[in-house]
Amino acid sequence: MSQPKYLTGDKAAILELLDRFDVFLFDCDGVLWSGDHLFPKVPETLDMLRKAGKQLVFVTNNSTKSRADYKKKFDKMGIEAKVEEVFGSSYSAAVYIARILSLPAPKNKVFVVGETGIEQELDAESVPYIGGTDPAFRRDMTPDDFTALANGSALDPDVGIVLTGLDFHINYLKMATAYQYLQRGAKFLATNIDSSLPMAHALFPGAGSTGAGIRYAAGAEPLALGKPSQAMMEAIEGKFQFDRARTCMVGDRLNTDIQFGLEGKLGGTLAVLTGVSKKEDFLAEGSEVVPMAYVDALGDLVA
Repeated sequence: MSQPKYLTGDKAAILELLDRFDVFLFDCDGVLWSGDHLFPKVPETLDMLRKAGKQLVFVTNNSTKSRADYKKKFDKMGIEAKVEEVFGSSYSAAVYIARILSLPAPKNKVFVVGETGIEQELDAESVPYIGGTDPAFRRDMTPDDFTALANGSALDPDVGIVLTGLDFHINYLKMATAYQYLQRGAKFLATNIDSSLPMAHALFPGAGSTGAGIRYAAGAEPLALGKPSQAMMEAIEGKFQFDRARTCMVGDRLNTDIQFGLEGKLGGTLAVLTGVSKKEDFLAEGSEVVPMAYVDALGDLVA
């Protein structure tokens, strides 16, 4: 596998890269910002691409926020973006459940392990759900809960799907409830299974970590609907109608963003070093996931 090209400071190579693509898919956390810290020259970079006639799509695995939530964050950060340009893992999961899985009602109810971003997108697709941010599940497990879950009296007979995402309030009650639904034949889905989350210039447990207890107990892997799942790529392509050969994936994580672009046979992948993966990870001999090019930060494209 050829070595990636280092573009920072190489104006000619940057212009060559930009000329090759009509569409840029951007990860958000770790690429545009870290938590509430906006990386330098991000708005200028995106504005430059728009003025050059490029199509931008923001593809995020963060399931805690809906597309509308992301629009508010873009506004707060001073970044021009439309709700329609955001494609998150919660939206991907909601579309898959509503339009592809299409379980017959009323057995299409979802038990959610996650935050309000998932709930908002399920609402937008008219998918019924329980769990999520319901206070009834944000509490300690009691002896009565064990009995009620074991005999099924605490379970909703219409739940046919368990959907896990990043959950800031994960607890034993949620894991036990999800497990019991899976034992009774519910479909197992995940918005994404990222091991970590870049935040405040550091890494924290991601959706894959908060859902790991359920996966381990059930002895099963969910169908993940975030990067690098090609189900997500097909949904994005179906919505935006782009030419994959003229599309570049820009991200900070090798095993999600860059692998997403490689498996999707996009024309290019560009890694930035402001998030999870470092250049040593893909420059090492034998590395299986290697971007086409890399920069120190997204703003280097206009430096």
